[in-house]
Amino acid sequence: MTGTQTRRRPPARRKKAGRGAGKRPSFGWKLRLLAAGSASVVGLLALGAAARHWAPTSNTSLARFDAIILIGYPATSDGNPSPRELASVAEAVREYERGAAPRLIFTGAAVKNRFVEAQVMARAAEAQGIPPEAVLTETHSRNTIQNACYAVHTMQEHGWKSAEVIADSVSLPRAATIFRTFPVEWRMHAAPAFEPQSTAGRLAGDLWEDAETARYLLWSRFTKSCPE
Repeated sequence: MTGTQTRRRPPARRKKAGRGAGKRPSFGWKLRLLAAGSASVVGLLALGAAARHWAPTSNTSLARFDAIILIGYPATSDGNPSPRELASVAEAVREYERGAAPRLIFTGAAVKNRFVEAQVMARAAEAQGIPPEAVLTETHSRNTIQNACYAVHTMQEHGWKSAEVIADSVSLPRAATIFRTFPVEWRMHAAPAFEPQSTAGRLAGDLWEDAETARYLLWSRFTKSCPE
């Protein structure tokens, strides 16, 4: 061997990269999905809010009606009228006494508990001096759409063609949106606030009604036919 031999170093072995090594996890599609979902929710609430804002208060100039219709609300768990029911009943009694209509139609089944909403409200009205012969109860409806359906059916069975509809001011615009699809003359009449509410409570109520109104416009009015 002549001179100095240079030893060759063996080539360095490359480390096998594991799956995903060197790659940062991508959350882009999740963010896009979240943004799309948020935009959809905001859009639905905006639709409901706009519909409630522009909801009509009547489709007639009548001042006297064939009947007063009360939208159903749940009773308390012990069967007494809830504050919401009492407020609506008290307003209905005032309207009856001033001659707005000669009879009252109470609507609502036993939805939230075992007590039938229409019957609870009817008893409260009779306790305030409304004669039993001026009281009718519709005991099958389980939501506002059915409140309107069955109440109008009752009217048609008796040949009545006009009604004043009483509900609290928050749910009244949605009721108007529903009643406008029926072939009767109607006017909305708001019951006073049933109990003091905080700003957060009022906001929550408005958001709920916005969502329910949007659901009615986009879905319920096409899928929930008026029961026969």
